Amino acid sequence: MPTTHDTAVPAGPAAPEVTAAAAGSAAPAPSSPTRRRVLRGLTATAGAAGLAALGAAPATAGGGHHGRPGRPLRVLVATNEPWGTYHVKPLLAEAGRRGVRITQLVPDTSGVQPGDPVPVATPQSAPPADLLVVTGAGDWPLECAARFRRLPVAASSLAYLGPQQAPGARLLRPRLRAVTSSSPAEARAFGGYLGTRRRIRVVGSPQTDALPAHRPEPGLVLVLTSVTHPDDTGGAAPGTELLLAAAEKLQAAGKRILVGLHPREDPKLWDAYEISDVPSLQAAARAEAAVGIPGTVFPLVAAVGVPLVGITDTGLTVPDYLLAVCSSTIDDPAEAVPAVGSARLPAPDVLADAVGPIGGSAARLLDVWRHTARPGHPHDDR
Repeated sequence: MPTTHDTAVPAGPAAPEVTAAAAGSAAPAPSSPTRRRVLRGLTATAGAAGLAALGAAPATAGGGHHGRPGRPLRVLVATNEPWGTYHVKPLLAEAGRRGVRITQLVPDTSGVQPGDPVPVATPQSAPPADLLVVTGAGDWPLECAARFRRLPVAASSLAYLGPQQAPGARLLRPRLRAVTSSSPAEARAFGGYLGTRRRIRVVGSPQTDALPAHRPEPGLVLVLTSVTHPDDTGGAAPGTELLLAAAEKLQAAGKRILVGLHPREDPKLWDAYEISDVPSLQAAARAEAAVGIPGTVFPLVAAVGVPLVGITDTGLTVPDYLLAVCSSTIDDPAEAVPAVGSARLPAPDVLADAVGPIGGSAARLLDVWRHTARPGHPHDDR
């Protein structure tokens, strides 16, 4: 039988308390448009309260070149997936409006796709910068932090990470001037990952700055993939065979299948179905329901108004908050049709806890980065 998830907000062990005022009524869900208005109100409150509550003491200057008033901020970004520019792309529009220069650090240009709009550079060719941003404590961010020893460092969670402390986190912690996350729930997981109880600024997900209106097409189910085969950029998640079989069951039951591919997924595995030509979050606007391997996009798809069914596998480990936004989880493809048919959105407080503030998220994140690059500003902390 599908596993139905309750609405209790998960608490990560050894994680910071993020009191983002995200609690709301657990009454039965109204229709999607009303639900989105509720969510917007909750998350707007969460953002205002969270940012006000998470202020911190000034930090001591850490050396290097720092931003000055009147000069564009220059940021280097190092991610756990070295060539995964899709995490930075949602920031480009707001950065362009502000004149912020973002450059993603890559080991070499072999993994850079032609026409990729995200500026990239190797550490050897990187332009002068005011700040180094790391999105995790993997090998590549650690290597970049060691290389740019005189730059202040901020840690920003742009994709989900498990709550278990990363082996390299201890090397990053002394360097961190600020830590950000998209939501209170993600902040708890990110705090565990970094092994810190420090205050984490909840800024929202830049992907929700252009949240689409939900206009579902009858019978359309969005299938959300993960990555089947690991590559030089990053690892993979189990569950693809189960998800493929679930999609087959849904199609046989008369559902139309639209596949939202992870940017690193092999499209050949899904060529029997319609593959969305827009990102999964935009594709969600067309879907009545979604089924997939839980990932970063799950809470955001729920924010659009699309109920979710999660695929679970014995080898798959994801943070509790990603499972909490699912109506149910399944481990047998035969469960897909009834689970999708009965799928419902999570309670507003659970959704707000997982999504964070909606609207202006890229601006909030860039504000934290700007303040962090300037020693002594009230937004800097130790």
